[in-house]
Amino acid sequence: MTKDEIIRMAREAGMAVTAPSWGYTDTYHFAGYEDKLERFAALVAAAEREACAKVCDDIDVEYEGEDVLATWCSAAIRAKGNK
Repeated sequence: MTKDEIIRMAREAGMAVTAPSWGYTDTYHFAGYEDKLERFAALVAAAEREACAKVCDDIDVEYEGEDVLATWCSAAIRAKGNK
């Protein structure tokens, strides 16, 4: 996952983070953002599941006609998002 994809998903989740105003720049506050952070984590997990399932799809295409059962793997990975 690229930095741009992560930033896109953070924005899609409505996440906005600011540094504390009293001068500490290495710490960020997330108070009030717990729901958005959970949404962000769900988006990241869904993207990772889809990337993994795509690997299985690609294997299935590469070994077409052979019994590699990669489509079962990709379906199982995608199904994890429906639990």
